[in-house]
Amino acid sequence: MSCCAPGAEAGADLGGAPRREEIRLASRALEDGLRQTDLSVPGVRCASCIRAIENGLGRLPDVAQVRVNLSTRRVAIKWRGEEPPPLIEPLAELGYSAHLFDASAETGDPELSRLVRALAVAGFCAMNIMLLSVSVWSGADPETRNAFHSISALLALPALLYSGSIFFGSAWGALRKGRTNMDVPISIGVVLAFGLSLYDTMHNGEHAYFDAATSLIFFLLIGRVLDQMMREKARAAVRGLMRLAPRGATVLRADGSLDYLPVDEIRPGMRIRLAIGDRVPVDGRVEEGASELDCAIATGESSPQRVAVGAPVIAGTLNLSGPLTIVAEAGAQVSFLAEMVRLMEAAEGGRARYRRLADRAARLYAPVVHAAAFLTFLGWMAATGDWHRSIGVAIAVLIITCPCALGLAVPIVQVVAARRLFENGIMVRDGSGIERLAEIDMVVFDKTGTLTSSVPRLSGVLAVINGFLDGRIGEALEKIASARKRQISAR
Repeated sequence: MSCCAPGAEAGADLGGAPRREEIRLASRALEDGLRQTDLSVPGVRCASCIRAIENGLGRLPDVAQVRVNLSTRRVAIKWRGEEPPPLIEPLAELGYSAHLFDASAETGDPELSRLVRALAVAGFCAMNIMLLSVSVWSGADPETRNAFHSISALLALPALLYSGSIFFGSAWGALRKGRTNMDVPISIGVVLAFGLSLYDTMHNGEHAYFDAATSLIFFLLIGRVLDQMMREKARAAVRGLMRLAPRGATVLRADGSLDYLPVDEIRPGMRIRLAIGDRVPVDGRVEEGASELDCAIATGESSPQRVAVGAPVIAGTLNLSGPLTIVAEAGAQVSFLAEMVRLMEAAEGGRARYRRLADRAARLYAPVVHAAAFLTFLGWMAATGDWHRSIGVAIAVLIITCPCALGLAVPIVQVVAARRLFENGIMVRDGSGIERLAEIDMVVFDKTGTLTSSVPRLSGVLAVINGFLDGRIGEALEKIASARKRQISAR
């Protein structure tokens, strides 16, 4: 359960925004004359945010495609031309601050700490108000009931002002831009419930709903904290891939001197010294030396691969047995490892069939719920003429729903599934591929090295036959395995 962050849509500060020249230099070239710019937009929180950004930037001239990744809060814009279109200003007009995405500068999300503090405040207030409400429900006399209602109102204030600000700030920012999001009905329901309860307390009313208002905030924040933690775990797969690339490499200059350069400054044609235990920083070719590389990340093969002069090497592979000098053939942004990272991000941000359905349903939620609550109020007013009761029923319509789960359940499942598949050695290129797994009835593998281990063992019928032959098959397999191990060691 997550929606727009407080203040995410209340306007953006352009004081530190990158200039067009910086955006052009940070963009990378694609095929067919396209270029791609990646922006970090911390305010992206829900399906409404995704729709607003993609539609807003998609209408700009020369923009070919806009794709928002909800888990990494990154916006990828593909555009044509020599100069990038204005990107930061339109986002600011939509209410989102943005800056150039820098993977190396990514740290933990500070929003999680704020959500946990808000959850603690809401939980403390809700539990104490609930204890007072039990006494009221048990049949307290009018004086005690009014006193407990007044204390409950004081306890509810911190929950509304601090914990509720997460929803109120988001709702107000959306309304200022002439839009609605999933936090708008929540905010209206909570404020109306608190206001009606305060009115009843001041007029010695029998019922008050401070417990309902604070408990709703508390339970919604539980969902939001869990959602934030899930996103952090989902981003671990991409960060794990990025960590496979070293931050820099030792470059051998023409005069024989050695310089340590950041990996982003390595250009094609540079000679790189690679020590034992180092990872290959960029795609290249061996110029001097011979060694074995762990290429499991690229090929899935568990056995080391022998390389010598002239052999290609792939970014992210591990040098195991000897020093090498390699010549870079590509920059870090277009290496094999960088392409794998982009494939993972594309899988997380893709629009699978069920995800598109969930987005469309979430898009209709806010206007439908607002209309239903207003019609409920009018209907009860027409039927009873009691405005107090009519408002209470309309509030119930607003707060009994759980709006964020629908729009976010499918994307979160898709992101987590892609991460877990990657951890088990399976790369997902498109989220729709996960959906198509349910229709698969046959799997064909074209490489045994990714499916078998280097140590053979007996199983099934072969084990029974081996028992009748006094273990002769097992002895033969052990000899084969020992010979294979010696062969690998000799390399």
